[in-house]
Amino acid sequence: MIEELKEEEIVNKVGGRFKLSTLIQKRMIALNQGARPLIDGRGLDKISMVIQEIMQDKIFLDMSGKLQTNESADEFDSEGGTVDLTQASE
Repeated sequence: MIEELKEEEIVNKVGGRFKLSTLIQKRMIALNQGARPLIDGRGLDKISMVIQEIMQDKIFLDMSGKLQTNESADEFDSEGGTVDLTQASE
């Protein structure tokens, strides 16, 4: 089992076990559909990448339950704010 999932820190970071499960599931789907990783994940499996993205505050669920990122606006879109990561990168 991944060590971070044994700790309460990651559960508290996202707001509960249900939200954590939902966030992991949505991000795994996005990665499997071709979304790019937000961390240097060389040597990591996808689940470990997702856990690291959460621990590094790279991804979160917004109030409507959509997967979003805290990355800088210039990297993703010119309007600023967050980006819906459930869509594959173009």
